[in-house]
Amino acid sequence: MKIEGEGKLLRIFVGESDRWHDKPLYQAIVERVRGADSRLHTARILRLSEDLPVVIEIVDSAEQIDRVLPVLDEMVGEGMVTLERVEVIAYRGSRTVS
Repeated sequence: MKIEGEGKLLRIFVGESDRWHDKPLYQAIVERVRGADSRLHTARILRLSEDLPVVIEIVDSAEQIDRVLPVLDEMVGEGMVTLERVEVIAYRGSRTVS
């Protein structure tokens, strides 16, 4: 898959301990909105707090982002959601080799 051109960057700020149907909220959001070719990038850091902030970033077309916003409105009780226009210079997803 190849994406280039104008798109939107959606940032979702939630707490690590926030839950959605007995699951971490950040995990539930990613599972709900990700595409078939999406990747989940995580980093483990030194524990300094019991409820660290988690930031989820999604870059996609304006249409796809607009489709996700009502879902996030339902899921995010506390947190912040930001949106900005971006220019995608290059994105090349993995290809299946036969």
